[in-house]
Amino acid sequence: MAKDFLLGPVLSFRGLGENDTWKVTALIGIKPGAPEPLLQVEGRDCPAPTQLLATRKARYLRYDLSCQQQKAERRVGYGVAGGPVWHFTVPGKHLAPRMAYVSCNGFSDPTVMRSHVSQANAVWEDLLYSHDKLVRIRNPGPGDKLLDKEQLWHEVRIHDKGLQRFHLLLMGGDQIYFDSIWHQLDELKKWIGLSRDQQLNFSVSKVLDEKIAAYYFDLYAERWLPPGRRPWGSEPNRDAADAMARIPTVMMWDDHDIFDGWGSYTPEMQRSPLFQRLFHHARRAFWVFQMQQVLDDLPALTDSTPTGFSQQDPLYAAISWKQRLAGDPLALPLLDGQPGYTWAFRAGPLAMLVADLRTERSRTQVFGSSTWSRLKEWLNGLEDKGEFHHPGTRCQHLLLMSSVPVVHPKLTLAETALDGFGQDHVLDSSADDLKDHWSHDDHEGERTRLLEVLFDTARSKKVRVTLLSGDVHVAARGGAFRRDQPASEGWGLIPQFTASAVVHPSLKGWLEQLFLATLNKCARTPQQAGPQYQVEMMLFPGHNQYVMPARNWLALELEEAHDAKLWATWRCEGEKMFSNHLHTVPPVR
Repeated sequence: MAKDFLLGPVLSFRGLGENDTWKVTALIGIKPGAPEPLLQVEGRDCPAPTQLLATRKARYLRYDLSCQQQKAERRVGYGVAGGPVWHFTVPGKHLAPRMAYVSCNGFSDPTVMRSHVSQANAVWEDLLYSHDKLVRIRNPGPGDKLLDKEQLWHEVRIHDKGLQRFHLLLMGGDQIYFDSIWHQLDELKKWIGLSRDQQLNFSVSKVLDEKIAAYYFDLYAERWLPPGRRPWGSEPNRDAADAMARIPTVMMWDDHDIFDGWGSYTPEMQRSPLFQRLFHHARRAFWVFQMQQVLDDLPALTDSTPTGFSQQDPLYAAISWKQRLAGDPLALPLLDGQPGYTWAFRAGPLAMLVADLRTERSRTQVFGSSTWSRLKEWLNGLEDKGEFHHPGTRCQHLLLMSSVPVVHPKLTLAETALDGFGQDHVLDSSADDLKDHWSHDDHEGERTRLLEVLFDTARSKKVRVTLLSGDVHVAARGGAFRRDQPASEGWGLIPQFTASAVVHPSLKGWLEQLFLATLNKCARTPQQAGPQYQVEMMLFPGHNQYVMPARNWLALELEEAHDAKLWATWRCEGEKMFSNHLHTVPPVR
């Protein structure tokens, strides 16, 4: 049965439930009319699946694989009755999960994708070698990779105990690239050649709307379980599909999950009929495939922009997610009363805030007012009893997933040059890439507001705040500082770790190398974020530059001790081998 899967299994972490329940679901796609697979977890039959979506080509089902946390971590088996078996590892009660972070799982240029197909999964393979002993080649030969000292260290403490290294796979944006839609739909190829006025007034026919909807729904199966890969039950492929079947994911979208630059075009273009229909269908597909929610449970966004302000930031009516998803015990813990998908959870001494930077994004806005209010409410209640409280543990570390770096070199000259050039060209990402950055002039004020909220949380809750980001196709380290608070006292420093990309090529061409030199030069200059904060890049560990131009992934592991350190380990791809780059973050004392 599993050999006939059209998609999946894709594991999704749903937060903690009552009685120490580690809530996990699996998404599986099957052909219409095919019998529903019987899935088993820990030797027992799973409940009947929930249908998330049915199309002419496929049915997408969500299975409940939730397990009870025990005192010690343990490996859990699940699979198709009489078919292949996969495993994931559940952390012990009151302990923080070990996590891997990735971003940019694809290619913005389809021609680049075809030319790199043989090496596309090299970074995924390295992650899986570090994660699960069972996916390695059982009989090493002359061409097989050997484990280095960093990997061997985890061999004794994790793999030799029959466990897997990571409990969660954090995917911080661009899990799939929809830029190819501009090349593969004839109507959109013609749209690119129209004048700007014609583009803004382009009417989306019913036929084209159906094509767009089908493209967004169908591409997930094509990219997440590619045709031609070895079927389940045979030798592991060591690709993204293998990783998502073995590690419960925590996903949040970025622009390429919609199309390149969404939210950073001019207000007129963002509100054009074509852009709105593209976003409508991307939003629905994201809800089903990345958030694993029933399509019928997704309400439409309601534009609540006051009359006369149609060219300003979009204002959407808040959604009562708690009421909307009340009948779904496996619903993600979305922050209630926001139009977007920001969600959060606690797991032992760790708290995580997964921020949606796309639903409400515009040229001058990242979050709308209701999202800011809900975000602050959740942070204020971080140690309170309630939905996100984990009794018996004190929250020591708060991780904020920001798909776009909060700390990144500021390219002032490039911003000035590109602000009036190419700003609505969907095939030229230079201008919108800069507009996306928190450091851009248009977003600097909101970045200061974000830092104010996070530093206040760090101070009042005595918790270390750390930022995780991707998007920029380099590995990097930075930090934000409160000027009137010595960093040595703890809460006056917010570090940031950037890991990007797991598939997309890094900066290798000669033009990209020139850009890289500029990036490193600009990184030397600290940025002022309002009167109280300073933001600056730091030399990348084990590297004499500020950014590391290599595909990479990041491991995040909290020591099992009182006042434990958070260990961050980048694995960066080289020509012949991967290199390790370690950094530690102490808790607030």
